[in-house]
Amino acid sequence: MRVVVAGAGTIGSLYAAHLARVADVAVLTRRPAHAQALTEHGLRVSGRGDFTARVRAAADPQELGDADLVIVACKGGDLAALAAQLAGRFESATLMTVQNGLGAEEAVAVQGGWPLLSAVTFMSGTRHADEHVEYILDTATWIGPYRDTDAADAEAVAELIRSSGLKAEAFPDLRPAQWSKLIFNATVNTVAALTGLPHDFHFAEGMLGELVHGLVDEGKAVAAAAGVALNEDPWEMNVHATQHGHAHYPSMLEDVSARRPTEIELITGSLVREAERLGVAVPLHTTMYRLVKAKEASYS
Repeated sequence: MRVVVAGAGTIGSLYAAHLARVADVAVLTRRPAHAQALTEHGLRVSGRGDFTARVRAAADPQELGDADLVIVACKGGDLAALAAQLAGRFESATLMTVQNGLGAEEAVAVQGGWPLLSAVTFMSGTRHADEHVEYILDTATWIGPYRDTDAADAEAVAELIRSSGLKAEAFPDLRPAQWSKLIFNATVNTVAALTGLPHDFHFAEGMLGELVHGLVDEGKAVAAAAGVALNEDPWEMNVHATQHGHAHYPSMLEDVSARRPTEIELITGSLVREAERLGVAVPLHTTMYRLVKAKEASYS
């Protein structure tokens, strides 16, 4: 199996390193120096894993050859540019998006006719260097068909991921799982970004717990109006995640701490826009969306 991981942040690095143990893996990076570091030193995983994988890497997709599977693992804000970079490449591949929020599949679909799988992942880690990622939360990737693919295609990729040592589960329809993750992310990420707190016990109790519960309830109302029966309760997902004993730093918290643009548009923005389309009031999510946008504006 020839796999290209497009995007070499935390999630992309975790996929690339693990899959390199069972497949021929190449990594598409943004920077040539990043590709050079991976080629020269390999990709080290610490934390829940302890190994170094050998991968091929380049900043130009033309240098990577063809692929059977392309995992599009960049952040939402980089997706449009990366999808344009993939146009005309990897014509024999199936592409799988793993972005948070809604709309990633559409952004990729307009750039080519690849068969598409849609996925969301709950695993997390910390990127310490171009060639070193720490694996922290070993939860699953959920995969479903999107365009010109079926449940068997989703299961085949899930089995490949499981064979690498990661967790994965296939669904005939990803929307119930995707919406559970959307509500969870839109809630936890914005609260962390605005409070500066990692995802810890504060999110499940006291005054902050009430805010989190209110945000989750708004998200559930939007999902119900969209006709989506959630796969898991986002509130229970939140409580469970706070009980791991290791405080997780959500991506939006990392972004605002580094004064970078966040994924607010693809995550909370998509939820708010869907609520508006369906006529569902989401005052808490609307407020959080505006405050994170204001936080980004404060950088300059």
